Amino acid sequence: MSIKLSFLLCVWILLLGCCLGKFVVEKNSLKLSSPEKLKGNYECAIGNFGVPKYGGTMIGSVMYPKVNQKGCSNFSDVSASFQSKPGGFPTFLLVDRGDCYFTVKAWNAQNGGAAAILVADDRAETLITMDTPEAGNALNDDYVEKISIPSALISKSLGDSIKEALSNGETVNINLDWREALPHPDERVEYELWTNSNDECGQKCDSQINFLKGFKGAAQLLEQKGFTQFTPHYITWFCPEAFLLSKQCKSQCINNGRYCAPDPEQDFSKGYDGKDVVVQNLRQACFFKVANESGKPWQWWDYVTDFAIRCPMGRNNFTEECSDQVIRSLGVDLKKIKDCVGDPHADVENPVLKAEQDAQIGKGSRGDVTILPTLVINNRQYRGKLSRAAVLKAICAGFQETTEPSICLTPDMETNECLENNGGCWQDKSSNITACRDTFRGRVCECPIVQNVKFFGDGYTHCEASGALRCDINNGGCWKEAQGGRVYSACLDDYRKGCECPPGFRGDGVQSCEDIDECKEKSACQCPECKCKNTWGSYECRCSSGLFYSRENDICIGAGKYTASVASVGFIWMIILVMVAAAAGGYVFYKYRIQRYMDSEIRAIMAQYMPLDNQPEISNQVHHDI
Repeated sequence: MSIKLSFLLCVWILLLGCCLGKFVVEKNSLKLSSPEKLKGNYECAIGNFGVPKYGGTMIGSVMYPKVNQKGCSNFSDVSASFQSKPGGFPTFLLVDRGDCYFTVKAWNAQNGGAAAILVADDRAETLITMDTPEAGNALNDDYVEKISIPSALISKSLGDSIKEALSNGETVNINLDWREALPHPDERVEYELWTNSNDECGQKCDSQINFLKGFKGAAQLLEQKGFTQFTPHYITWFCPEAFLLSKQCKSQCINNGRYCAPDPEQDFSKGYDGKDVVVQNLRQACFFKVANESGKPWQWWDYVTDFAIRCPMGRNNFTEECSDQVIRSLGVDLKKIKDCVGDPHADVENPVLKAEQDAQIGKGSRGDVTILPTLVINNRQYRGKLSRAAVLKAICAGFQETTEPSICLTPDMETNECLENNGGCWQDKSSNITACRDTFRGRVCECPIVQNVKFFGDGYTHCEASGALRCDINNGGCWKEAQGGRVYSACLDDYRKGCECPPGFRGDGVQSCEDIDECKEKSACQCPECKCKNTWGSYECRCSSGLFYSRENDICIGAGKYTASVASVGFIWMIILVMVAAAAGGYVFYKYRIQRYMDSEIRAIMAQYMPLDNQPEISNQVHHDI
């Protein structure tokens, strides 16, 4: 049997074990809000690249390109742009599956200005996980790490329905929701990293090592403070019994074929063997076990990063001796680690690796682990780019809301999506108020609270101030103008809301209010003796021949009548005051009489039982003169 065939057989055994188990496609919610006939909730599969907005949501409008519909070419070559317009929804680009890698489609969509990519399946099947290309299969793997937009695979039927609606000129709006993609039950997050020590597998290995180096500080801080519980894991498989004595099995496996790993270079004739990877995986697992038992599990991050720096395969330092030097430098008990590793050549089970093989099988909602590397957060597999920022945001989304540690609330955790096109959210540039807010859960378009004034709206196209103080903020978004020392406003600063032109003006109250010419429209100052003059927001009315203008009645009256009217009003007020004074005096006299009467009655009753101060004492004693 050829070397290539033996290698492929071992890979087949691994894949067979995965198929017999349970691989879970991680999903998030997709809600269609328009058109009406498509309204509802749908499922979509999260792509294993880019940055899913774990813990957050995104609202966008779907576009389906007229050309390059599979997204395999750069959209700038066909003069297509999907950059959202200010005040509009972000663009979700819909492309068809096929002809190129999923990552190529996402990269081209991102460069075209799309905020997210939806890939419509080209066959009726259950949803699958869109993964990155295998090492060496892509012309340039570097672009994969630069993908930052979220991706989702949707069913063929849903994709066809969306394309039909778009072809009919209908607007298709979608809400991608990752809030329940990861469980967030309490104030501690439990997470696992399924990894290996191989550093010769191309872009994936480089990405994994860079992640370990970049995430180490945050991981150790979270672990030391008790916010997280981290466990590393390693994938191995067994060699089929019929090939235990073959050269290929012996080069890839330890403990008589029980625990195997693929050849790092996929070439058995040079370099390190798969069994070297298995032994180093075991040493890393044992290091964690010993460090965890000593109460310092976070030291695992120091060991794996230091080993990757000091003991790489490319410098022929991937050895036990180099590993021992790293362990000694960290002050961990080397003897305990060697006892844990045991004898790789013995025909016995290793309890650590046996436990790792058992843990590969999915439990609960997690599913089998078949992709390397794989991050599991709160027993749910993470999908997306393995970078410090993306993973830390996902872990922060795993905390029960309001229990997140301070590291999740620092400025460097913000996505800074609001810096470009205001994140596609509503904005009032005149007052520098925006609905865009950067959080570790991603950009949120949410109407703000400014100076104790709450804004209401969808956060994307509209936000309106509400409450008694709303006119203090940019005049409530209403019309306002000043002329000649007079200021008029259309803002309703009371129990009502909205904008309404003040008396003397007409218009929409938002963009404009035009002065009403009462004189020209003959709506005031129309009596025979009146002379009307229009003013801004009002009018002036004067009467001829010394008459006085009554605005309430819109008439001119004479001075005598005016004086008599004033006099009669004064006389009436005088009568009213006299009557009030008489009533008050009568009430006071009445109270005085009642009080005197009550006092006399009480004194008469009391006089029957005891002498009072104004009655003479009667002596009951006999005095004799001497």
